[in-house]
Amino acid sequence: MNATISSAVKGLHLNLDRAGSWIAPLSLRVFLAWEFFESGLEKFNGENWFADIQDRFLFPFNHLPATLNWELSMWVELICALALLVGLATRFSAISLIVVTIVATAAVHWPADWSTLSELAQGYSISNKGFGNFKLPLIYLAALVPLLLSGPGKFSVDALLARIFWRRNQH
Repeated sequence: MNATISSAVKGLHLNLDRAGSWIAPLSLRVFLAWEFFESGLEKFNGENWFADIQDRFLFPFNHLPATLNWELSMWVELICALALLVGLATRFSAISLIVVTIVATAAVHWPADWSTLSELAQGYSISNKGFGNFKLPLIYLAALVPLLLSGPGKFSVDALLARIFWRRNQH
């Protein structure tokens, strides 16, 4: 009986591992593509408000014109979101979006003043109640890191291109 249960659990783990290499990165890519494309679209259809926060941007972005930063962030969010969706240049897109997210966190979402960890922890929220609101950017970073480190998964253009080039190099 124990051997049957152990065998069933091992089989389940094996099947979950197989499905995971396809579905886990895909779910992260779809989630992030939606979020970043939506943000890029807001910028595309909106007015540039970066001049108001330009001094809070991290180096070297604090030395660039607000208009250029607006365009850079908008196009990175739009193009890299679409690239993530299909799994093309996934690691490049992930690192690009990580940079955008870190700069946005520093400029917009990080609390302006805090002196203790408990004050900082109050900024770990979705809405800003005077303590910052860095929870959502932190979630995005946590979702981008596996794509950067492990790649897009098997259901991606990157994986398809790798299989094509691997086969070509084998001949």
